Amino acid sequence: MTSGWTSTSVPYITPGSKDVWAEEAAARGGKGSQRIAYAGETVAPADIAHLLGLGDDGAAIVRRRVIYLDERPIELTDSYYPPAIAAGTALATPAKIRGGAVTLLAELGHAGAHVQEEVTARPPTPEERDLFALTETEPVLTLTRLIRDDADRPVQADVMVTPARSTRLRYELKVTQ
Repeated sequence: MTSGWTSTSVPYITPGSKDVWAEEAAARGGKGSQRIAYAGETVAPADIAHLLGLGDDGAAIVRRRVIYLDERPIELTDSYYPPAIAAGTALATPAKIRGGAVTLLAELGHAGAHVQEEVTARPPTPEERDLFALTETEPVLTLTRLIRDDADRPVQADVMVTPARSTRLRYELKVTQ
């Protein structure tokens, strides 16, 4: 396994019954896993509350996960959901969801149809510095993803943070005319 990691988003936003991360890591000779650090109600950050169209209180359901490659943390991911969709579902619990959150959302009638992603670089927070064993000057990449359903309703917003030194994001686009 090389020190860098290349990822594409499409498998992660497509409903299915497999663990995409574990399969991607295995295909490259590694072991991918994750730990759910928290799942439940929270107040979403203002930018996420805006993306999801949440009320003034910013109430959301969040699943906070630490993603590992060969038992080393490589990503911190927070996935936010509107309470009207996620409250009372497996999204609000720390249990693993068979097929993942996008599969459950599809089963609930909210399959992802439109995806918007934005990538930025910034200095790490103290928590991120400790988790990823970074120096104060090593940047992290933050990928913010918004998923909307066929009715153009926002159903999931993800914030993924990973060390810039070991990450490459690849986007493939198909032009249709």
